[in-house]
Amino acid sequence: MKSSVTELEDNKVKISVEIDAADFEPEVDKAFKRLAKEVKLPGFRPGKAPRKILEARLGAGYAREDALREALPDYYAAAVTELDVDVIDQPEIDITGGQEEGNVTFDATVETRPIITVAGYKNLKIEVPNPKLTDEEIQDQIDRVRQPHAELSEVSRPAAVDDHVTIDIASKLGDEELEGLTTEDYDYVVGSNAVGISEIDDNLTGASAGDTVEFTAEHPSPDEENDISFTITVKEVKESVLPELTDEFVADNTEFADVASLRSDIDAKMGNVKREQVAMAVNDKTAEALANLVEDDIPDALVNAEMQNRIQDLSMRLQGQGLTLDQYLSFSGMDPEDFTEQLREGANQAARVDLALRAIVVAENIEATDDDVNEEMERLSEAFGQDSAVIREQLESAGQIEAVRSDLRIRKALDDLSESVEIVDEDGNPVDRADLELIEIEEPESTDSADNDAEVSEEE
Repeated sequence: MKSSVTELEDNKVKISVEIDAADFEPEVDKAFKRLAKEVKLPGFRPGKAPRKILEARLGAGYAREDALREALPDYYAAAVTELDVDVIDQPEIDITGGQEEGNVTFDATVETRPIITVAGYKNLKIEVPNPKLTDEEIQDQIDRVRQPHAELSEVSRPAAVDDHVTIDIASKLGDEELEGLTTEDYDYVVGSNAVGISEIDDNLTGASAGDTVEFTAEHPSPDEENDISFTITVKEVKESVLPELTDEFVADNTEFADVASLRSDIDAKMGNVKREQVAMAVNDKTAEALANLVEDDIPDALVNAEMQNRIQDLSMRLQGQGLTLDQYLSFSGMDPEDFTEQLREGANQAARVDLALRAIVVAENIEATDDDVNEEMERLSEAFGQDSAVIREQLESAGQIEAVRSDLRIRKALDDLSESVEIVDEDGNPVDRADLELIEIEEPESTDSADNDAEVSEEE
């Protein structure tokens, strides 16, 4: 097979391929064997009719046409690999010779991935949340520890968020009473949205004992068009009073010996969560900033391919939950057109980032070594529970090893860029990368009560 490539306008190329008549003859023979299984001839079992008989019956051109239809995609794919053309769309193939006999020649016109340049990528500045925990965040977690031991105290003020209110609630859909939303002396936490109807919390916030509020709200089911009417009488308002935070309380109700140990553990564990989140945000924000530097138009083929990949990924994850895409859209209340538009925006952004990172790979001469590929095979082995040698063999047979190297180079480019980008917090203060490193968590010291329990157990 001979092949050559000619550059055209608008990121397109023409790939010209010539296959020698002798090399193409086995494809014609395969076509006759396929036809032999389909055509019924008197005196011959299916698939056993000789080529000469079929040729006399159907004509040589019939099998050659079938051979061209079946074999040309493989010849085209081989030419793309041989010429190292980065195609991004389906080709338009024009057979220019060999339809009846002789050498087979064809031209394939196809769109390729554009090569762009990105100016300013070395001077990116991104904004992320401050990775350090605030005193308020730590206190909120401490209060979560205290909350199960809180006591309710009746108050005379209007109800606020997190207050407990004792209510009589009556609801109707038209003239019909809704049993599931009609009850007396119901303990409700304001702001909890426990019923799934936000109007309940809106109307209870600011209501005092003795007040009656009436309102309507949309039915939570999208299939129900009528509103629900509510009448709610507030009988009591109680606030949650947290126990005093002391070393004794901590020792008696947690695995920690004192308040300082509890606070230190929260600071480390929650801090690690926040540091991980901010570290991920650095990559995301870097990619976003990089995409904004791309001024070139993005080919529809790239965007459409990315959209298709995202739909397939979402569909597979939904399938694992027993859902279809249509059900997901219905449950989420999302309009299909809005979903498609959001999907297209995300795909366009991803395509911009991909082109920009490829440009950086070229500009910085970033390579993926054999060791990098071996590490990736091991990672895939762990992810899919399959031997790395088998995965490599499958990728090599499919001609995808170079694609793996390309992905690794792109990943390296993003990692390098994320490590060099300037980072500031919401207030514009520089963020030290050391503050993004995880803290090693120490096991809590045993409390006295735990030690005493151990001693009793040993005596028993």
